[in-house]
Amino acid sequence: MFPGFDPVAFHVGPLPVRWYALAYMVSFIIALPIARRLNRLAPEVATSEQVDDFLFYAILGVLLGGRLGYVLFYRPLDYLAHPVDIIKTWDGGMSFHGGALGVILALAFFSWKNRLSFLAFADRIVPVVPIGLALGRCANFVNGELWGRPASPDLPWAMVFPTGGPVARHPSELYEALTEGVLLLCVMLFAASRPRLRGHFGFLSGLFLFGYACARSFCEFFREPDANIGFLAGGVTMGQILCIPMALAGIGLMTYAFRRPRQETAHV
Repeated sequence: MFPGFDPVAFHVGPLPVRWYALAYMVSFIIALPIARRLNRLAPEVATSEQVDDFLFYAILGVLLGGRLGYVLFYRPLDYLAHPVDIIKTWDGGMSFHGGALGVILALAFFSWKNRLSFLAFADRIVPVVPIGLALGRCANFVNGELWGRPASPDLPWAMVFPTGGPVARHPSELYEALTEGVLLLCVMLFAASRPRLRGHFGFLSGLFLFGYACARSFCEFFREPDANIGFLAGGVTMGQILCIPMALAGIGLMTYAFRRPRQETAHV
Protein backbone atom coordinates (compact mmCIF):
# COMPACT_ATOMS: atom_id res chain seq x y z
CA MET A 1 0.00 0.00 0.00
CA PHE A 2 1.10 3.55 -0.74
CA PRO A 3 2.47 5.23 2.40
CA GLY A 4 0.12 7.82 3.86
CA PHE A 5 2.23 10.87 3.00
CA ASP A 6 0.82 14.32 3.68
CA PRO A 7 1.40 16.50 0.58
CA VAL A 8 1.72 19.49 2.93
CA ALA A 9 5.17 19.60 4.55
CA PHE A 10 4.32 22.27 7.12
CA HIS A 11 2.34 25.47 7.64
CA VAL A 12 3.56 29.03 7.93
CA GLY A 13 0.66 30.46 9.86
CA PRO A 14 -2.42 29.72 7.75
CA LEU A 15 -0.38 29.08 4.59
CA PRO A 16 0.43 25.45 3.66
CA VAL A 17 3.88 24.72 2.26
CA ARG A 18 3.74 21.67 0.02
CA TRP A 19 6.50 19.18 -0.67
CA TYR A 20 6.25 19.98 -4.38
CA ALA A 21 7.05 23.65 -3.75
CA LEU A 22 9.88 22.65 -1.41
CA ALA A 23 11.32 20.42 -4.13
CA TYR A 24 11.64 23.44 -6.43
CA MET A 25 13.19 25.62 -3.74
CA VAL A 26 15.67 23.00 -2.54
CA SER A 27 16.63 22.22 -6.14
CA PHE A 28 17.63 25.81 -6.80
CA ILE A 29 19.51 26.02 -3.49
CA ILE A 30 21.54 22.88 -4.27
CA ALA A 31 22.06 23.64 -7.96
CA LEU A 32 23.26 27.24 -7.59
CA PRO A 33 26.70 26.59 -5.98
CA ILE A 34 27.35 23.71 -8.40
CA ALA A 35 26.53 25.95 -11.37
CA ARG A 36 28.88 28.60 -9.98
CA ARG A 37 31.68 26.05 -9.79
CA LEU A 38 31.02 24.80 -13.32
CA ASN A 39 31.16 28.36 -14.67
CA ARG A 40 34.61 28.86 -13.17
CA LEU A 41 36.06 25.93 -15.09
CA ALA A 42 38.18 26.73 -18.13
CA PRO A 43 37.21 28.22 -20.46
CA GLU A 44 35.49 30.58 -18.03
CA VAL A 45 31.97 31.34 -19.19
CA ALA A 46 30.40 33.78 -16.73
CA THR A 47 31.00 35.34 -13.35
CA SER A 48 29.48 34.01 -10.14
CA GLU A 49 27.38 37.17 -9.97
CA GLN A 50 25.93 36.48 -13.41
CA VAL A 51 25.07 32.92 -12.40
CA ASP A 52 23.29 34.32 -9.32
CA ASP A 53 21.41 36.82 -11.49
CA PHE A 54 20.28 34.07 -13.86
CA LEU A 55 18.53 32.27 -11.01
CA PHE A 56 15.60 34.69 -11.23
CA TYR A 57 15.25 34.11 -14.98
CA ALA A 58 15.50 30.34 -14.49
CA ILE A 59 12.69 30.36 -11.93
CA LEU A 60 10.45 32.35 -14.27
CA GLY A 61 11.28 30.06 -17.18
CA VAL A 62 10.50 26.91 -15.20
CA LEU A 63 7.24 28.17 -13.72
CA LEU A 64 5.79 29.98 -16.74
CA GLY A 65 7.05 27.48 -19.30
CA GLY A 66 6.04 24.48 -17.21
CA ARG A 67 2.52 25.77 -16.70
CA LEU A 68 1.93 26.94 -20.28
CA GLY A 69 3.44 23.71 -21.58
CA TYR A 70 0.96 21.67 -19.57
CA VAL A 71 -1.91 23.84 -20.81
CA LEU A 72 -0.90 23.59 -24.48
CA PHE A 73 0.42 20.01 -24.63
CA TYR A 74 -1.95 18.13 -22.34
CA ARG A 75 -5.26 19.98 -21.78
CA PRO A 76 -5.69 22.70 -24.44
CA LEU A 77 -9.44 22.22 -24.91
CA ASP A 78 -10.16 22.21 -21.17
CA TYR A 79 -8.30 25.46 -20.60
CA LEU A 80 -9.74 27.02 -23.75
CA ALA A 81 -13.18 26.45 -22.25
CA HIS A 82 -12.07 27.69 -18.80
CA PRO A 83 -9.13 30.10 -19.35
CA VAL A 84 -9.24 31.40 -15.76
CA ASP A 85 -8.11 27.95 -14.60
CA ILE A 86 -4.72 28.54 -16.26
CA ILE A 87 -3.58 30.61 -13.28
CA LYS A 88 -4.77 28.00 -10.75
CA THR A 89 -1.36 26.41 -10.36
CA TRP A 90 -2.30 25.18 -6.89
CA ASP A 91 -4.55 22.60 -8.59
CA GLY A 92 -1.47 21.05 -10.20
CA GLY A 93 -0.38 20.75 -13.80
CA MET A 94 3.23 21.32 -14.89
CA SER A 95 5.05 20.03 -17.95
CA PHE A 96 8.79 19.40 -18.04
CA HIS A 97 8.90 19.91 -21.81
CA GLY A 98 7.24 23.31 -21.37
CA GLY A 99 9.59 24.15 -18.51
CA ALA A 100 12.56 23.20 -20.70
CA LEU A 101 11.38 25.58 -23.43
CA GLY A 102 10.92 28.29 -20.81
CA VAL A 103 14.48 27.85 -19.52
CA ILE A 104 15.89 27.83 -23.06
CA LEU A 105 14.19 31.17 -23.76
CA ALA A 106 15.43 32.50 -20.41
CA LEU A 107 18.98 31.38 -21.27
CA ALA A 108 18.79 33.01 -24.70
CA PHE A 109 17.51 36.33 -23.34
CA PHE A 110 19.96 36.40 -20.42
CA SER A 111 22.92 35.54 -22.66
CA TRP A 112 21.97 38.27 -25.15
CA LYS A 113 21.45 40.81 -22.39
CA ASN A 114 24.82 40.04 -20.75
CA ARG A 115 26.75 39.46 -24.00
CA LEU A 116 27.54 35.87 -23.14
CA SER A 117 27.89 32.93 -25.49
CA PHE A 118 24.48 31.27 -25.41
CA LEU A 119 25.72 27.72 -25.98
CA ALA A 120 28.67 28.09 -23.60
CA PHE A 121 26.49 29.46 -20.80
CA ALA A 122 23.80 26.84 -21.40
CA ASP A 123 26.45 24.11 -21.17
CA ARG A 124 27.31 25.24 -17.63
CA ILE A 125 23.67 25.44 -16.49
CA VAL A 126 22.06 22.28 -17.89
CA PRO A 127 24.24 19.78 -15.96
CA VAL A 128 22.48 20.79 -12.71
CA VAL A 129 18.93 20.53 -14.10
CA PRO A 130 18.61 16.81 -13.17
CA ILE A 131 18.73 17.85 -9.50
CA GLY A 132 15.34 19.48 -9.94
CA LEU A 133 14.05 16.52 -11.94
CA ALA A 134 15.01 14.05 -9.21
CA LEU A 135 13.47 16.06 -6.36
CA GLY A 136 10.41 16.96 -8.42
CA ARG A 137 9.66 13.31 -9.16
CA CYS A 138 10.12 12.46 -5.48
CA ALA A 139 7.54 15.14 -4.71
CA ASN A 140 5.20 13.59 -7.30
CA PHE A 141 5.58 10.31 -5.41
CA VAL A 142 4.81 11.95 -2.07
CA ASN A 143 1.69 13.47 -3.65
CA GLY A 144 0.63 10.03 -4.91
CA GLU A 145 0.32 11.35 -8.47
CA LEU A 146 1.64 10.37 -11.92
CA TRP A 147 1.70 6.74 -10.87
CA GLY A 148 2.61 3.88 -13.16
CA ARG A 149 0.87 1.23 -15.17
CA PRO A 150 -0.44 -1.97 -13.56
CA ALA A 151 2.38 -4.26 -12.43
CA SER A 152 2.60 -7.86 -11.37
CA PRO A 153 1.63 -8.22 -7.70
CA ASP A 154 4.78 -10.32 -7.34
CA LEU A 155 6.94 -7.27 -8.05
CA PRO A 156 8.37 -6.44 -4.60
CA TRP A 157 7.95 -2.66 -5.02
CA ALA A 158 4.59 -2.72 -6.83
CA MET A 159 2.25 -0.37 -5.01
CA VAL A 160 -1.47 0.35 -4.66
CA PHE A 161 -1.93 4.12 -4.98
CA PRO A 162 -4.88 5.89 -3.31
CA THR A 163 -6.22 7.25 -6.62
CA GLY A 164 -5.03 4.42 -8.86
CA GLY A 165 -7.69 1.85 -8.09
CA PRO A 166 -7.19 -1.48 -6.32
CA VAL A 167 -4.46 -2.77 -8.67
CA ALA A 168 -0.75 -2.79 -7.88
CA ARG A 169 1.20 -0.33 -10.00
CA HIS A 170 4.75 0.62 -10.87
CA PRO A 171 6.00 3.57 -8.77
CA SER A 172 7.07 5.23 -12.01
CA GLU A 173 7.76 8.53 -10.25
CA LEU A 174 10.72 6.84 -8.53
CA TYR A 175 11.89 5.30 -11.81
CA GLU A 176 11.98 8.80 -13.28
CA ALA A 177 13.74 10.22 -10.22
CA LEU A 178 16.49 7.63 -10.63
CA THR A 179 16.91 7.82 -14.42
CA GLU A 180 16.02 11.42 -15.38
CA GLY A 181 17.46 12.62 -12.09
CA VAL A 182 20.29 10.67 -10.46
CA LEU A 183 21.62 8.80 -13.51
CA LEU A 184 21.43 11.81 -15.84
CA LEU A 185 23.05 14.02 -13.19
CA CYS A 186 26.01 11.64 -12.93
CA VAL A 187 26.39 11.54 -16.71
CA MET A 188 26.20 15.34 -17.03
CA LEU A 189 28.65 16.09 -14.21
CA PHE A 190 31.12 13.55 -15.57
CA ALA A 191 30.89 15.05 -19.07
CA ALA A 192 31.19 18.59 -17.67
CA SER A 193 34.42 17.58 -15.89
CA ARG A 194 36.09 16.73 -19.23
CA PRO A 195 37.94 19.80 -20.63
CA ARG A 196 37.75 18.46 -24.18
CA LEU A 197 33.95 18.29 -24.05
CA ARG A 198 33.56 21.68 -22.37
CA GLY A 199 35.46 23.34 -25.19
CA HIS A 200 32.93 22.21 -27.79
CA PHE A 201 30.15 24.63 -26.93
CA GLY A 202 26.72 23.07 -27.27
CA PHE A 203 27.79 19.49 -26.66
CA LEU A 204 26.69 19.36 -23.01
CA SER A 205 23.35 20.98 -23.87
CA GLY A 206 22.81 18.43 -26.61
CA LEU A 207 23.82 15.60 -24.31
CA PHE A 208 21.27 16.71 -21.74
CA LEU A 209 18.45 16.95 -24.30
CA PHE A 210 19.27 13.54 -25.72
CA GLY A 211 19.82 11.95 -22.32
CA TYR A 212 16.56 13.25 -20.90
CA ALA A 213 14.62 12.17 -23.99
CA CYS A 214 15.98 8.63 -23.69
CA ALA A 215 15.34 8.38 -19.94
CA ARG A 216 11.83 9.83 -20.17
CA SER A 217 10.87 7.68 -23.15
CA PHE A 218 12.02 4.57 -21.28
CA CYS A 219 10.08 5.47 -18.13
CA GLU A 220 6.95 6.17 -20.17
CA PHE A 221 6.69 2.40 -20.72
CA PHE A 222 5.95 2.10 -17.00
CA ARG A 223 3.99 5.33 -16.46
CA GLU A 224 0.23 5.51 -16.86
CA PRO A 225 -0.60 8.08 -19.57
CA ASP A 226 -2.73 11.08 -18.72
CA ALA A 227 -6.38 10.03 -18.46
CA ASN A 228 -7.59 12.80 -20.78
CA ILE A 229 -5.17 11.74 -23.54
CA GLY A 230 -4.48 8.03 -23.06
CA PHE A 231 -2.38 6.11 -25.54
CA LEU A 232 -1.81 7.58 -28.98
CA ALA A 233 -1.46 5.72 -32.30
CA GLY A 234 0.84 2.73 -31.98
CA GLY A 235 0.55 2.67 -28.20
CA VAL A 236 2.94 5.59 -27.65
CA THR A 237 2.28 8.35 -25.12
CA MET A 238 2.31 12.12 -25.38
CA GLY A 239 5.48 12.17 -23.27
CA GLN A 240 7.26 9.97 -25.80
CA ILE A 241 6.05 12.09 -28.72
CA LEU A 242 7.40 15.25 -27.07
CA CYS A 243 10.74 13.53 -26.51
CA ILE A 244 11.31 12.98 -30.23
CA PRO A 245 12.15 16.62 -31.07
CA MET A 246 14.24 16.81 -27.89
CA ALA A 247 16.30 13.79 -28.93
CA LEU A 248 16.75 15.11 -32.48
CA ALA A 249 17.74 18.54 -31.17
CA GLY A 250 20.22 16.89 -28.82
CA ILE A 251 21.84 14.87 -31.60
CA GLY A 252 21.96 17.96 -33.79
CA LEU A 253 23.62 20.05 -31.08
CA MET A 254 26.24 17.42 -30.28
CA THR A 255 27.04 17.01 -33.98
CA TYR A 256 27.24 20.77 -34.48
CA ALA A 257 29.49 21.16 -31.43
CA PHE A 258 32.07 18.63 -32.62
CA ARG A 259 32.10 19.95 -36.17
CA ARG A 260 33.30 23.30 -34.84
CA PRO A 261 36.82 23.86 -33.52
CA ARG A 262 37.31 23.64 -29.80
CA GLN A 263 36.89 27.09 -28.27
CA GLU A 264 39.31 28.75 -25.86
CA THR A 265 37.02 31.64 -24.93
CA ALA A 266 33.32 31.75 -24.10
CA HIS A 267 32.59 35.40 -24.84
CA VAL A 268 30.52 36.64 -27.77
